[in-house]
Amino acid sequence: MTAEHFGVDELRAAVVTIDLHRGHLDPGTATLPLRPEPAGRVVSANARFLESARMGGLPVVHVVTVYRDLEEIHSNPFWKAIDATENARGDMRRHNMKGSAGTQLMPGILGPGDRVLETKKRYDCFLGTELDFVLRTLRVNTLLLTGVNTNSCVLTTTVAASSRDYAPIVVADCVDTMDGPDFHRMALACIERAFGWVMRSDEALRAVRAGGGVG
Repeated sequence: MTAEHFGVDELRAAVVTIDLHRGHLDPGTATLPLRPEPAGRVVSANARFLESARMGGLPVVHVVTVYRDLEEIHSNPFWKAIDATENARGDMRRHNMKGSAGTQLMPGILGPGDRVLETKKRYDCFLGTELDFVLRTLRVNTLLLTGVNTNSCVLTTTVAASSRDYAPIVVADCVDTMDGPDFHRMALACIERAFGWVMRSDEALRAVRAGGGVG
């Protein structure tokens, strides 16, 4: 694939991981957990993918949800309304408070030279964070997106990236969701239909390399 395949004149790629933290992925700590099998699979897949991406010279940016207090959560009307209910996200009040174990990236995810942004408060990784500034500084125009949850943070961030005129590529085997396989598949289908590309990790790296975005 050439750079033109992704709609750019010169492909300049970076990896952006979304909430690869213990608050979703560590069965002993998580407040909004994925089931153990997909959690383990997504951590292993990301560790392998990130190692290959770094070897190819791609910058890696990790975006992590961290809240200062309950008010930052409850300022979202929906989250306030579902708090302490049977909703899958009804335990938001305990999720990733500053200083809690849940805010820590999972073992094997952080690498030397990676950038970590810990100011994410909403599903959109761009909202209220330095992500756009960091990516523009790196002169990036193409994003390889990984992480959780496919149907909330990954989907919303892909839409936001597309709206900011990045070329978003969601790495299918490196994303998953606490809401189960049906929501995972529907989110990927929505992304592929209207907002960007969906590829497996090996395919994505080959495509970026062919487009000149990997050394």
